[in-house]
Amino acid sequence: MAKKLGFGLMRLPENGAEIDVKHVEKMVDLFMERGFTYFDTAWMYCNFRSEEVTKKALVERHPRDSFTLATKLHSGFIQQKEDRDKVFNEQLRKTGVEYFDYYLIHDVNSHSIEVYDRLDVWGWIKEKKEAGLIREMGFSFHDGPELLDRVLTEHPEMEFVQLQINYLDWNSTGIQSRKCYEVATKHGKPVTVMEPVKGGTLAAVPEAVVNLFKEYAPEASIPSWAIRFAASLPNVRMVLSGMSNIEQVDDNTSFMQDLVPLNEEEQKRILQAVAIINRAIEIPCTGCRYCVDGCPMHIPIPDYFTLYNAEKQEVASKGWTPQQEYYANFAKKMGKASDCIRCGQCEGICPQHLPIIEDLTKVAALFE
Repeated sequence: MAKKLGFGLMRLPENGAEIDVKHVEKMVDLFMERGFTYFDTAWMYCNFRSEEVTKKALVERHPRDSFTLATKLHSGFIQQKEDRDKVFNEQLRKTGVEYFDYYLIHDVNSHSIEVYDRLDVWGWIKEKKEAGLIREMGFSFHDGPELLDRVLTEHPEMEFVQLQINYLDWNSTGIQSRKCYEVATKHGKPVTVMEPVKGGTLAAVPEAVVNLFKEYAPEASIPSWAIRFAASLPNVRMVLSGMSNIEQVDDNTSFMQDLVPLNEEEQKRILQAVAIINRAIEIPCTGCRYCVDGCPMHIPIPDYFTLYNAEKQEVASKGWTPQQEYYANFAKKMGKASDCIRCGQCEGICPQHLPIIEDLTKVAALFE
């Protein structure tokens, strides 16, 4: 049975403005040395550079049968049927492979599904599999359980579903991770997990949560609790972690080599952690950055939300905090939060369905 940890090639290390390919090579090598084989990329990751880096760091350096590769087709880059093949053929060229082990229709939701239906991406991906260009076809999903049930009922040929699952979103009324997981399980579809650490949010938890976890398992890293939570679910086949440095690869592979599912006491502590974190995090942004490229005012939305949450998590007695300075640095070269013209483009593409316009007014009020 394949190990349950996948390498998400979404948040790769950078050296200045460029991706640090040499560092990525070391990360890939360590990941594979420890028996892990699953790599996940996508057309737009790392400002459209991830697939090319995958070719350099992985495909050109390791035998094709020693790894599995997943990539995706996103609705935002196809307007007509011809675009499906244009993107797909370019992905084959950029990654340097002759086929993809896993290919996903990316970010299915109530808006994107209109594009996928209109352009018959469902039939198209099936043809790619029949042609041997895809080994297994599935889709990633950011919406509610009702739509997921409809999609799986209408498209039983889909072989797996990629869902956002982490302990903070498990019972969230917005994300509804648990309910979506239950729908996929009902339809007999294995689940690949994305955002198990919620874009780093569950790696930088409040001190009270750190103490809660360290009291029980002093040697275990904080992210390990989040990744093991997702990996412990019976119908989860793979957990993707968007690793940014070799230290993260080292840590994740250490506890995922021989996965020990969460026990009853650990599950109890995670429930306590959720209660603590929900009191501390105000804007649950995962940092996917889908909102950034199309912003007409060039506002680095996820960065501002990260600073906002960090500021809100600071203890009152600390006095000076660095967030205001970081905000000023961003605002000098990019748009301020108050520059928002309320066009709504960001909210239309946000997988988390966040009220971004309203949240930006909070950021402006705090930092400006």
